[in-house]
Amino acid sequence: MTDKPQQPQTQFVRSDGAAVPDVHRFSHQAMATTFEVLVQYEDRLYAQQAAEAAFEEVDRIEGALSRYLETSDVTQINHLPAQTPLHVTLDTFECLRISAQIHAQTHGAFDITVGFLIDCWRDKDKKPRTPSAEELQFAREHTGTDLIVFDEPTCAVALLASPMRIDLGGVGKGYAVDRMAEMLREWSVDRALIHGGFSSVLALDAPAEMEGWPVTLSYPKDRSRTLARVQLVRASVSGSGVEKGRHIIDPRTGRPVAGKLAAWSLASDAASTDALSTAFMVMTPDEAGEYCREYPSVRGLLITQRADAADETEQIVPVGKWKAGELAI
Repeated sequence: MTDKPQQPQTQFVRSDGAAVPDVHRFSHQAMATTFEVLVQYEDRLYAQQAAEAAFEEVDRIEGALSRYLETSDVTQINHLPAQTPLHVTLDTFECLRISAQIHAQTHGAFDITVGFLIDCWRDKDKKPRTPSAEELQFAREHTGTDLIVFDEPTCAVALLASPMRIDLGGVGKGYAVDRMAEMLREWSVDRALIHGGFSSVLALDAPAEMEGWPVTLSYPKDRSRTLARVQLVRASVSGSGVEKGRHIIDPRTGRPVAGKLAAWSLASDAASTDALSTAFMVMTPDEAGEYCREYPSVRGLLITQRADAADETEQIVPVGKWKAGELAI
């Protein structure tokens, strides 16, 4: 798994809001990206108030999940001695629980504790390097979501090894998008599309007299090239990619893997698709296909790249059950 690049200009998923009539669009900066809400509602002022309430949820969640804030739950966990319980917010606990669930389902391909391994394979300028055997061994001993112990009745967590380097960047935006959707529904705003930096998109109910929210999956190197078109309704799609020259670390081996340019996942909620698009960057096409067979509501799209090919030969690989006409490849 790689630390997901926070580059708002890389739009893995796009939605043409102009194609939907009577849509109000609101945006907000948080989590190093731009969150946006597209709302189909007759009263713009009310829609704006609902969107602002949703954006307040993002800010609140960021305060708990960001490893860059000294007061956040994640920062406190990263400084936690082993076997010492820490009470965290319900959002943090739920986000960690979802991460642990996806970690188990993907047999370790998705791992929020991979921070030390990432640091092993890059220097302070984030350029690739090769770690010593001792450094790699230490990182592996302090990596693994299964080293986090959960106590649900008290909303507390503890670590079996310390220190650990937890980063919720591979799931946090999706989780925030899900909470935003809950807030909009509390305001009785049901026809909406939410995205966090165009890397995680969640649709609520379809716009009036439309099949769904028109969403496209775009080729990262050329946004004008469409790979898939989806009418999104009460579902989410997320995309992940890696910059040229950057490593993707496989948490299962502790070593870099090659051969992926981008990956997308589609499922019912944004936290899951956020995590799974990251996991699909690590998993082989066969592994991703097997996951989708085990969980038929999930589907994905991978762009693989032959590491040994001089011309960087690419292949677009769909996995799971796609509907007729959705794929443009």
